[in-house]
Amino acid sequence: MVDMMMVGNSGLPSITTPSIAATGITNQVMFIGIAMAQAMSAGGTAMISRYIGANEEEKIPNVVKHLIVLMIVILIIPFVAISQLMPVKIMEFIGAEQDTINIGLNYFKIVTLGFIFQSLNLSIFASMRGTGDTRTPMIINLSVNFLNVIGNYILIFGKLGFPAMGVTGAGISTSISHVIAFIILIIILLSKSHIVKLDLAKGFKFNKPILQNLFRVGGPAALEQVGFRVGVILFIKIVSGLGTVAYATHQIASNIISLSFAPGQAFGIAASTLVGKSLGQKRVDRAEIFIKETNRLALLSSIFFGLIFFFLGPQLVSLYTDDASVIAISGNIMKIIAIIQPFQASAFAISGGLRGAGDTVSTLIVTMIGVVVIRLSIAYVLINIVGMGLVGAWIAMLSDQIIRWIGISLRYRTGKWKHIKLK
Repeated sequence: MVDMMMVGNSGLPSITTPSIAATGITNQVMFIGIAMAQAMSAGGTAMISRYIGANEEEKIPNVVKHLIVLMIVILIIPFVAISQLMPVKIMEFIGAEQDTINIGLNYFKIVTLGFIFQSLNLSIFASMRGTGDTRTPMIINLSVNFLNVIGNYILIFGKLGFPAMGVTGAGISTSISHVIAFIILIIILLSKSHIVKLDLAKGFKFNKPILQNLFRVGGPAALEQVGFRVGVILFIKIVSGLGTVAYATHQIASNIISLSFAPGQAFGIAASTLVGKSLGQKRVDRAEIFIKETNRLALLSSIFFGLIFFFLGPQLVSLYTDDASVIAISGNIMKIIAIIQPFQASAFAISGGLRGAGDTVSTLIVTMIGVVVIRLSIAYVLINIVGMGLVGAWIAMLSDQIIRWIGISLRYRTGKWKHIKLK
């Protein structure tokens, strides 16, 4: 969000609009990697929270080692290799025009290289949250994001003797912030001051039950995120056909709505940890209460964001760019985003609870139906046949969110998630 906002105010619209599009396209690729990292970590969170509930903390360090090794072998190596070897082809596939590629190619390569550290950070954060520690990840994230803002200011605009590098500077600053966060986390893990530890002296050996649990929970979660991101990329290709201005507006709107992901995802993480811990304690009744309460709080937070987006939408967009054409078409989009809020927040919270129980197959099915079937089909019809433009795209997103919320809610009500066993 910070990258897009700052590059959007770094020069003339002829430069900033392609820069915004470049950060948006890079974000779509990064979201695939981030989602995969989070999905792979979901199994670790579920296992660790159950170990905490069952007073088996001594098993946690081995789970952390498995997460890190699997993250490197299965995700980091192929993701970074592909993104570094075929950056132009990837950007073109998503829908980047030549001006966007010219300005944003270095940004793409730098940020995707930084994914090495970002993904490892995500796996360690997930392990910490599984123990109930959400404070340490929050403090580290806030600290490095603050450093990222400072780095952006220096490198984007050319301060303190550095040249003005525009969107490339934003990429450098972002990647450096991930490296700093990783160094801090490694120091914490090696110091053994945290319940999540990394004991290198004991070496590493694959443990079959741990692998089974990680793949049983993380496998469907990973497939869910792959399906989701493939659906989003195909959706982006449909939207990119509307032109650079419409696409830049869409990226800004997507960036703004991602801000509202934070509370929903936070309550989802809380639900995941609390449900896993409760099931480890054999307290199914408490697990159900935690899902209901996190859902209620998520809905309350969504009202706050919904009101802001509905009444102050264009003003928020103007923080990213002073391009009048972009601001002009953002009003109705922001109102649709406001309506999305309660469905999105509730789905985040309930899904988190289901994942904490190890139920990731149901969320996979619901996501595939919502994103790949509902969103893409409605977007194609409303944009290419009805001619509703960008508004049609966001109506498709609203429809997708409603369907996913209904599906997740129905799955929760069956109660089948209460009986999933982990080894």
